[in-house]
Amino acid sequence: MKSNIKKVLCVVALVVFHFVNASAAEFLIRDGDRVVFLGDSITEQRLYTTYIEAYALTRHPNWKLTFRNVGWGGDTSWLRQRAHPDEKQLFAADEATLQKMVEDSVGRGLGRDVLPLKPTFVTVKFGMNDHSYQPFREDIFRAYVRSQTEIAKVLGVNAARVAFLTPQPIEDKRPDPDKDVRNQSLRQFSDGLKEVAAKSSSAYVDQFDPFMKILSRERAGNPQSYIGGGDAVHPGPIGQTLMAWAVLKGMGASASVSRAEIDAAGKKVAAAEGCKVDGLKVSGGTVSFDRLDEALPMPVDERAEAALKLAPVLDDLNRYELRISGLAIGDYDVTVDGELAGKVSADELAKSWNLANAPGPITKQAREVLRLVFDKNNAFFRRWREVQLYTLPNWVKGADIETRREAELAWIDKQIAELEGQINKTRQPVSHHFEIKPAAK
Repeated sequence: MKSNIKKVLCVVALVVFHFVNASAAEFLIRDGDRVVFLGDSITEQRLYTTYIEAYALTRHPNWKLTFRNVGWGGDTSWLRQRAHPDEKQLFAADEATLQKMVEDSVGRGLGRDVLPLKPTFVTVKFGMNDHSYQPFREDIFRAYVRSQTEIAKVLGVNAARVAFLTPQPIEDKRPDPDKDVRNQSLRQFSDGLKEVAAKSSSAYVDQFDPFMKILSRERAGNPQSYIGGGDAVHPGPIGQTLMAWAVLKGMGASASVSRAEIDAAGKKVAAAEGCKVDGLKVSGGTVSFDRLDEALPMPVDERAEAALKLAPVLDDLNRYELRISGLAIGDYDVTVDGELAGKVSADELAKSWNLANAPGPITKQAREVLRLVFDKNNAFFRRWREVQLYTLPNWVKGADIETRREAELAWIDKQIAELEGQINKTRQPVSHHFEIKPAAK
């Protein structure tokens, strides 16, 4: 017995040591990670999670990474949609009974949906359903804290690092979202989550405050529309891009993709960070060169471009820069492989122009990665929810049914593997020919 306890303590100590060292790194996701997104319906939407995944894949094209989403609509930190505990009893339980119920519920839920995926890093996003859409209740909060603590414990013993994500605020149609008693409750739940993260040596990522600041600013002028699209609880692509922005920043994601700096007057490459510049030519006011980057810009969902006006997403996460000094005053057409990326003034180019999300082949390639990631995530969802966990009535059960289930699982696994192969191929940067020439008047 003592030997087993020592083994468990050693594993926990190793995970804690591993995480503390990771906290000092720039990004919580690392090469070789098997990432699992755990949460409720907002996670099940496969939006903010796909955007985070696309960032990691394009920013680190040579890393070996896998991502799986196990969000479940209506779920809570005690995993009620997976283990179905008696919530009335849970909230009223004494300390010993509460702990026993939480251990059972969380253990069964993680044991079925998360641990078989052998994750090395798990993001946990609960709170929206936990607070029960009402003013703060201490009895529910107690179950929430205990359950989140148990999630960290179980994942830690199984050698997975944990990042706790707060919920985003409820976006009701009112000019003062911070006065909504439900949001005040969510803020208290988020503060409690911070303590859980500190005590369990887990990461804590607060997306509540960044989202609330944007929401309050926009609501003051227009309280009658959802800035994030979707509904009050489930943001659409715009709102979930804001969520991904806040989460990625909280996870230490870097802003820089690459930077090329050209001295047109001196006809030389002044600097190249994260890229290689070859074949520079400066003639008749036109600058041309070939550029091979080490990474792609983070793809921005075409449905979510309005998010770029609400938060500094490109500045904070997606700086794909071109700086050219020594150009004559005027406007210039910047083309990439013959496609117009933008019309930019000499002054803007001298200060540095961010091409992330500019039209052309680079953005097209990044968005193709995003499309493939969506396809892969949808395939995994079908595999998990519609085949693996599908429960047949007793009168149709039989060996032949289970044989067909196994065959279907194998077929979808093949689809997922093929899509991941396409993703890994598509996220590799390729060389592009840049030309900057005076724009036609």
